[in-house]
Amino acid sequence: MSEQVSNSPARSARSGSTATGSTAAASTTPALTANNNEPPKKVVVRFRSTGNAPILKKSVYKISSAQRFHTLIIFLRKELGYKASEPLFVYVNSAFSPAPDETVYNLVRCFGLDSQLTINYATTPAWG
Repeated sequence: MSEQVSNSPARSARSGSTATGSTAAASTTPALTANNNEPPKKVVVRFRSTGNAPILKKSVYKISSAQRFHTLIIFLRKELGYKASEPLFVYVNSAFSPAPDETVYNLVRCFGLDSQLTINYATTPAWG
């Protein structure tokens, strides 16, 4: 009975798919490594005030792409003269507030337009 199971078409199909799967994985490896480009050293960040938040004198900055989003929040607080106890709500593309430990490069890569990241800020909650 075990000889019939080992010679069944379903078993040979499984072993054939394994060989095909390894061939497919080998063919995709060059494509994946070709897209593994170095992130840019600096990215453009554009700050826009929302609601009654004060407007920055200079709204466009270049920042290292390796920085965390938390660094942008600290920088914005410093530029606005806000203390840590004062409310400041920061959003990407007028839509969401990312996690503070997210890298700027990931945000630009996923949500940037023309390699620029638009950061909206407000003193009261503006978007959910």
